[in-house]
Amino acid sequence: MSSLPETLQRLDALIENQQLNRAELLDPRLLADKTALPESTVRTLLAGGTPPQEEVGERVCARVKTLADAHLARTGRRKPELVAAVHRQCGISEVWARQIIGGKKVPSVELLHGLVKFFDLKDAREAFFTDESPDALNRALLPILDKHENPEQDPVQALLKKYGVVATDMRHHGSLTAEQLETLLAGVIKSVMPPQEVNGR
Repeated sequence: MSSLPETLQRLDALIENQQLNRAELLDPRLLADKTALPESTVRTLLAGGTPPQEEVGERVCARVKTLADAHLARTGRRKPELVAAVHRQCGISEVWARQIIGGKKVPSVELLHGLVKFFDLKDAREAFFTDESPDALNRALLPILDKHENPEQDPVQALLKKYGVVATDMRHHGSLTAEQLETLLAGVIKSVMPPQEVNGR
């Protein structure tokens, strides 16, 4: 796996070569949401800087609290409801659950495993909470890098390229022209229609 500086260097090259919008591709707010890092830390790392050092316990507590706060905002749950849910699913007392999601106590490795499942962190492991910030951000950037280094894996990009719309920069123009839209729709229709038989057969 490449390091964060290497990943950023490759992303910058792609941005230049493919005329991508860096602010959209590397949105600090969205990356902060994906990593549970402070947005200021993400901005510092994207600029090539070094964020303040943290002890591993501080990192874990801060990320658990960030995930918990985001969960409350997204679901509309009240904090006591979240505490009760963590208590039930992770098999810990409500007092301990309250301290954990409030970022006041460092959870055990076993509990981190339970929190990965509770917050549905997909393919993440306990390292989501314990990795240093450059590694955490790098983990979030690698799928973006892979998507743009291997665009054929994206069916939409492949379709656009196949029917000659790949050069259209919708970010700058806001919308497709009539001709571009017609080309795109024709491509979509051709891709889903069965082949026409010759002489009506």
